[in-house]
Amino acid sequence: MNLEFIKKEIDSRIGKNVKIICNCSRNKKEYYTGKIIEVYGYIFIVKLDSNKNKSFSYSDIITKNVKLVF
Repeated sequence: MNLEFIKKEIDSRIGKNVKIICNCSRNKKEYYTGKIIEVYGYIFIVKLDSNKNKSFSYSDIITKNVKLVF
């Protein structure tokens, strides 16, 4: 899995629902659900179900700090 592949996959799913699992620290995980609304060079933005926007970086997916479930 490389950066270009991840960008293309996320770009092809703009407007679709996604579940995000973040490994924040030791044994703490945060769960988010929402829709991918914007894609940029280094980050993508998700509109959460709570009507807040949250950004994530592609490098977090490569390092497995963030996992996306479509």
